[in-house]
Amino acid sequence: MMRGLMMDRPLMISHIIEYAAANFPDQEVVSRMPEGGIHRYTYPEAAARSRQLANALRKLGVEPGDRVATVAWNTYRHFEIYYATSGIGAVCHTINPRLPVDQFSYIVNHAQDKYVFVDLTFVPLLEKLQGLFEGVRGYVIMTDREHMPETSLPDAYCYEDLLAEQPSAFEWPEFDEQAASSLCYTSGTTGNPKGVMYSHRSTLLHAFSVLAIPGLGLNETCSLLPVVPMFHVNAWGVPYFAPMIGAKLVFPGPNLDGASLTELMNAEGVTEAWGVPTVWMGLLGHLRGSGERLDSLQRVLIGGSAAPRAMMAEFKSQHGVEALQGWGMTEMSPVGTVSLVRPKDQNLPEEKQLDIKVTQGRAMFGVEMKIVDGDGKRLPHDGKAFGELLVRGPAIISGYYENAEANAKSFDDEGWFRTGDVAKIDSEGYMEIVDRTKDVIKSGGEWISSIDLENEAVGHPEIAEAAVIAAYHPKWDERPLLVVVREAGSELDKAGVIEFLKTRVAKWWLPDDVVFVDELPHSATGKLQKAKLREEFKDYVLPEAKAS
Repeated sequence: MMRGLMMDRPLMISHIIEYAAANFPDQEVVSRMPEGGIHRYTYPEAAARSRQLANALRKLGVEPGDRVATVAWNTYRHFEIYYATSGIGAVCHTINPRLPVDQFSYIVNHAQDKYVFVDLTFVPLLEKLQGLFEGVRGYVIMTDREHMPETSLPDAYCYEDLLAEQPSAFEWPEFDEQAASSLCYTSGTTGNPKGVMYSHRSTLLHAFSVLAIPGLGLNETCSLLPVVPMFHVNAWGVPYFAPMIGAKLVFPGPNLDGASLTELMNAEGVTEAWGVPTVWMGLLGHLRGSGERLDSLQRVLIGGSAAPRAMMAEFKSQHGVEALQGWGMTEMSPVGTVSLVRPKDQNLPEEKQLDIKVTQGRAMFGVEMKIVDGDGKRLPHDGKAFGELLVRGPAIISGYYENAEANAKSFDDEGWFRTGDVAKIDSEGYMEIVDRTKDVIKSGGEWISSIDLENEAVGHPEIAEAAVIAAYHPKWDERPLLVVVREAGSELDKAGVIEFLKTRVAKWWLPDDVVFVDELPHSATGKLQKAKLREEFKDYVLPEAKAS
């Protein structure tokens, strides 16, 4: 094979922040801080402070390949850690602070974290847990001397003191682009969480691919608010691709309620915001109650779980905001598809466009998809056949970190990754998740999509949130049980829910019972935790089953 005659320059994460500093010197990075108040600076200042932190990490004895953990909100300091840690060849390991104690300690020990950077909010949590950590050498509290707390954490440093001791000059090393750059663990709904180790190459390729999504329109004029946490799959890549295009970055810190987000969006001219459905439910609820408007917001990207049709319609009809749905996984870096309407379909009636937007959309460049039946045989992309969804690409894992057991069952014979989703794909490439393989309801040999049934239910004006799980049935094996959270002040009953659904789903899809609860279980990133719900209702007996 003849080789091309091009420079062999590695793809380095450090190149991103230096490019932003050189080419977008006036663009702002704005943060709402845990200490209170708003911090703002520019990309050149971010790059200089990242270099100072790189020097500090070296002084602390952090070497290439060492894991450096963060337990932190979305702020400029967390942003700097992303670049300084990966930039020196170490691994930035972001940890979800709301994990159960056993999972939190497992992750720190499995990753063999050398240092932990922690926001003020989470210092008390780390003080309680630090005795469970086996190899952590020290802690860096992400604040200044004025706000530095008294702490029982051993070998605790003040973030700003560390930086103040170091020069802003630093020569970023270059090394193999396949070197590990960052580490995220998947939610451990069953068993221990699994580690996904990204590389410099995969991180940059993923960022390039997001920016190449047709119609997404991200550029230097954008003001981008990542509501999705930086501890959740690197905030879906926002801290990497936003500096590439010189977009303004607005970090929300710890305040993710509807009122705080509305104020921050309007104050900072936010045009794009990315987050999970529960965040947007809170925002829309606040806007309904307060009568406030969104002055600048143009688009929201909804991911993490399926976006209800009613939510997408409300954004458009009440606020003129285009709601898009994205789909992906931690194992995919994570974005895989986005539900943008193609130019040829933009003159369709709004309801027809919504039909497209409620799908998971088309794959971005670098993501290949296939669906297979129970025997692993490929199924046609005709929009009708559905089966297990598998993916592959340069920003998709080839194996979990130090987890041979998980690797043995996560890939097919061709090396494609098993997503655990059941999906269908049409002839234009639009993919639609029918359900998770473990959530789909198998009733009398037919499948019922819990996702579709949930999305129809939340279209009821008196339903705030809904979840569907399978309940045992002596004749049909499984039947849908609908668990509902009412809107405040509602007296909606089962009959009202069933009557509403009768014209929206097939008769045999109608839930066999409706249970009303005060709240549904969610993860720290806003995902509905079906496993917990199934455990809570594992002994539930449907009325018909009880009668029989």
